[in-house]
Amino acid sequence: MRFDILTLFPEMFEGIFSVSILKRARDKGLAEYHLHNIRDYSTDKHRRVDDYPFSGESGMVMKIEPVAACIRKLQSERDYDEIIFLTPDGEVLNQSIANELSMHRNLMLLCGHYKGIDERIREMFVTKEISVGDYVLSGGELPAAALTDAIVRLIPGVLHDETSALSDSFQYELLSPPVYTRPYDFEGHTVPDILLSGDEKKIAEWKYNMALERTRERRPDMLEENE
Repeated sequence: MRFDILTLFPEMFEGIFSVSILKRARDKGLAEYHLHNIRDYSTDKHRRVDDYPFSGESGMVMKIEPVAACIRKLQSERDYDEIIFLTPDGEVLNQSIANELSMHRNLMLLCGHYKGIDERIREMFVTKEISVGDYVLSGGELPAAALTDAIVRLIPGVLHDETSALSDSFQYELLSPPVYTRPYDFEGHTVPDILLSGDEKKIAEWKYNMALERTRERRPDMLEENE
């Protein structure tokens, strides 16, 4: 699976893509990450990519020309399943979206900055807009990294145990149940005996009930949405 990420700060991704699951996916040839510096497509001698907004509003806006030039160059080389703009007013990222996007082959992620991007970029090129929450960050780089991570771990062969992702929070509209490992007893705090029983049916029932209880306590909105 290929990710083309358009950004003003490609160096922000270097560490993220060089460790853990994302590195493993790249080393296995299951995921490719290609970073494109939007400044490289500026015709300004100072590589400027922003300008003042019309109407005199405060802040700066990313110019349309360098972003459009970068997108068009990439489109001339391959077809993209989605061109995604990371923005606070997009659809809030959830597990269902990650599942859907993990089925694609080529994704382009556009990271905004400053006050935002010229609206015509959204109208002409963007096919999907995604937010990571109801708050504002300095740019779209961290959301793009989060989205990439959420997708890549779902690609078959990336995780050592491919069934692991199936038990993640939100995968079945519930939060994950508690998990434990050795030692059995730590300062009087013990592991629930049911997990050591070997009875797979009872263990599955326990996990479901605990997931349901945790969801009811922490995210009752999730249960209301599915009633």
